[in-house]
Amino acid sequence: QVQLVEAGGGLVQTGGSLRLSCVASGSISSINAMGWYRQAPGKQRDLVATITTGGNTNYADSVKGRFSISSDNAKKTVYLQMRSLEPEDTAVYYCNAFVPTVPGMGVRYWGQGTQVTVSS
Repeated sequence: QVQLVEAGGGLVQTGGSLRLSCVASGSISSINAMGWYRQAPGKQRDLVATITTGGNTNYADSVKGRFSISSDNAKKTVYLQMRSLEPEDTAVYYCNAFVPTVPGMGVRYWGQGTQVTVSS
């Protein structure tokens, strides 16, 4: 089992910045990737950014150049630095950890979510 706790959400004006953090605990040695997803009201949960334990990153097109994901493997913490925020970034942001089980499959763990609101 993996537990994830997010922090850092809040209210910010358009053009502002926020930094989210997520700390993993439990069976952390089995995690091979962590990331952030977001869900706006009435919409599906979408990928924002992911990072593997090897440092490979992936971003949604909508956040490329504005958001940056990083991690501290020793602390099993993942960060999401968000800049140039737009009202469209308003959503609940969820931390995610992926634990592989068999080749090509695995289990996803989720945090409780943190609200990010960008005012216009």
